[in-house]
Amino acid sequence: MKEYIAVLEQEFSSVENGFKAEESRALQDFQSHDFAYCKTLAFAAYQSPAYQVRMYGVFLFGYLSEDEEILHFMKEEVTKDENWRVQEILAKSFDMYCKKIGMEKALPTISEWLQSPEPNARRAVTEGLRIWTSRAYFKDHPEEAIQRLAALKADPSEYVRKSVGNALRDISKKFPDFICKELESWSLDSKESKQVYHLASKFIKKNEDHTCIVR
Repeated sequence: MKEYIAVLEQEFSSVENGFKAEESRALQDFQSHDFAYCKTLAFAAYQSPAYQVRMYGVFLFGYLSEDEEILHFMKEEVTKDENWRVQEILAKSFDMYCKKIGMEKALPTISEWLQSPEPNARRAVTEGLRIWTSRAYFKDHPEEAIQRLAALKADPSEYVRKSVGNALRDISKKFPDFICKELESWSLDSKESKQVYHLASKFIKKNEDHTCIVR
């Protein structure tokens, strides 16, 4: 396995942009080997000094994320990785987990990650909520996504707040009335909340009858 990791490090060393090469190889390996082998491989890959190989490992974690040990490792350890590219893949892998078990069943885990002291854990979920209103459960209950995002409007991390504001802005394209109602309830007495409000309300416009539409 050490030899294979070395091969990956060499293969991915020239990949500086995107993630398709790492994603494709992770899927190929996941489909070609049993669960136990892939789990060992994922942990071994994540120990690599090469961020591209860690990205590959995190993709594997996503495919294996129904395993409690792996999901815990993602929340407690991968969120501490200092490479922003690895964090982007963490968000994708958490999305994989939610799709695997179903959004409604994933709600307790979603709430747990949103309450994590680690900003990267919270952002992994807010990035998911940005697109989940197009999927089963959240599509029928957009307020569930909006409320979870709104709870982080004064998050101490600007990284998280930007994700929250952008997620609410994107959701407003499909559910302007829900976003409008939520924003109207906010007290904008902090710079953090104001920042999120300005991002979230970018596409919102009120008609004369006070209904909300997308600009």
